[in-house]
Amino acid sequence: MSVYVVTGVSKGIGFEFLNQLSNNQENTVIGLVRDKAGTEKKVAAELGGRANVHILQADLDKYTTLKQAAADTAAILGPERGVDYLVANGAFIPYLDAYGPIGDLSDKPYEVETVSANLMQTNVVGNIHLFNLFLRLVQRSPIKKVIAITSGLADLDLTNEFELENGALYSASKAALNVIVGKFNAQYKKDGVLFLSISPGVVEVGKYGDATPEELQGFGGFVQKILAYAPDFKGPITPEESVRHVRATWEKASIEGGFGGAFISHLGNKQWV
Repeated sequence: MSVYVVTGVSKGIGFEFLNQLSNNQENTVIGLVRDKAGTEKKVAAELGGRANVHILQADLDKYTTLKQAAADTAAILGPERGVDYLVANGAFIPYLDAYGPIGDLSDKPYEVETVSANLMQTNVVGNIHLFNLFLRLVQRSPIKKVIAITSGLADLDLTNEFELENGALYSASKAALNVIVGKFNAQYKKDGVLFLSISPGVVEVGKYGDATPEELQGFGGFVQKILAYAPDFKGPITPEESVRHVRATWEKASIEGGFGGAFISHLGNKQWV
């Protein structure tokens, strides 16, 4: 039925994308990961080694690996078939600023510089290369959808109104990615390619398991602010629920519907949780 290329499928919502999309045996799902062998082992153990799943080695920080993955994808699909959905899910999520405000890093200039450079390389530059290298295959498809998985924390209105302090560097990288998606839309909208940024919501992927009591206290403050924004918030949703909503949103989205270059939530609007 459809061809999907998804980055970062080794764990979290990436693996859940792989699971849900490959559940339909008529789909072809190509996952890009740094650890090919480990991911293939996980697919065999948890998904029964589905024949419609192809795992390719690629690293968003290494252009040559992305170029090879694009060539390998073309070989898998053959000369006529294209990529219907390119899903830029892979990302660098740093620990440095996950729980506290940016001002608390004033005594860590080296760490700020190093993490910021890594974020820019992986979350922004890496995805620019991904889009450019796979665009030829996307343009072969009658569907032509490129989806970037972003973050609601990149929304300035949400940040300012509810004083959301944490994740400043990560949020900035996702805001930059949103701009890149908009710029690709500006160039390729006329060719029928939908570029769209979607936040997956607040998702439980085990990232808080190693947090210190102080860090958990900071996360608790974040939760209180989210409750002020969304009083019905019951806590992070599961990867299964997040991916289900994201998929429903990208299915409904179209250039004709005004979604070209948009930055929206998993619910298809600006409701981030």
